[in-house]
Amino acid sequence: MADSRQLVCLDDFEARAKEILPLPVWAYYSAGADEEITLRENRKAYRRYWLKPRVLRDVSAIDIATTVLGERITMPICISPTAFHGMAHPEAEIATCKAVAEMNTIMIMSNMSNNSLEDLQAERPLSNKWQSVSLWPNRKSVEDFVGRTERAGFKAIVVTVDGTAVGVKRRLMRLGGYAILPISRVGNLEKFVHKDKKLRSLEGIPNDVKYTDPSVDWKDIAWLRSITKLPIILKGITSVEDAVLAAKRRIDGIIVSNHGGRNLDGTPASIDLLSDIVDAVGDKLEVYVDGGIRTGTDVLKALALGARAVFIGRPVLYGLACNGEEGVKEVLKILRDELSRAMALTGCCRLVDISRDHIRGSSRLSKL
Repeated sequence: MADSRQLVCLDDFEARAKEILPLPVWAYYSAGADEEITLRENRKAYRRYWLKPRVLRDVSAIDIATTVLGERITMPICISPTAFHGMAHPEAEIATCKAVAEMNTIMIMSNMSNNSLEDLQAERPLSNKWQSVSLWPNRKSVEDFVGRTERAGFKAIVVTVDGTAVGVKRRLMRLGGYAILPISRVGNLEKFVHKDKKLRSLEGIPNDVKYTDPSVDWKDIAWLRSITKLPIILKGITSVEDAVLAAKRRIDGIIVSNHGGRNLDGTPASIDLLSDIVDAVGDKLEVYVDGGIRTGTDVLKALALGARAVFIGRPVLYGLACNGEEGVKEVLKILRDELSRAMALTGCCRLVDISRDHIRGSSRLSKL
């Protein structure tokens, strides 16, 4: 790491990444949609929840290991799908994958990645890897991509269900938009363009594999289930009604997520939606959450409100920008250690010890 300043928390990594990344790349990674109300709210909401310490409990042995879809991981802190890691570091998703493998947690790879899923499998097999899959208008291409996902050893498919329209990132648009991003490669989608054409920008991606089909509905999720035996997770569930529909259709897991505030502005913070969704479906499928998590105490609050695990996105990119694989590992280690410390100070030795009794908050929460 070229800079000698010590990075001791995730906010330090964010500040340093802002200094070293080209402005358009920083805008793409950090921006939210429109006025960025939801982007800011995702972080602010965690400050409205207070932890209730418990004392005089034996917390000499803290264990934060858990299982997700039956796979054991060392901590309930996982990696959300984020596009184009190559803009943060030359080793791109391969560096992130190596860090996640060493930390033994879960990585969801974006379908809009610089490295292809085959690249990751060849470079460093990672047992706990999931693949983000978009339901493109060209269903034959979707089926082909799902087959590649299975052959590459991925353990689950994650469908981003809140991406039928792309939010406008005004900060990026003011700089010139997506065309000015230094995208060197779009690895997962190269098989869908002419073999003589190098896919080095978003403009080169065929429309039928570029965006989620806006006509997608629950019958398409059923079709996806019919072509794969992999578990299916829906990312972007923010209502009890949709969570109940997912449970009725025997979906394996959902990620309570507002897309990091990047698509629809003016929606509530993910953490504020979590407990109602858990109450409705938490015994029928696994419920995870992402959005705004920056500290171990944020993780603890999410677990107390019912999440089985949390997913982080932007902090991974910031760690990658600061120091590649080692930077990603350091981000995960900081969150891991902060969570362990917060558990000790609230009297929890294991994740099963964490409950809503450890949370104080708004008037709504005080009724729980």
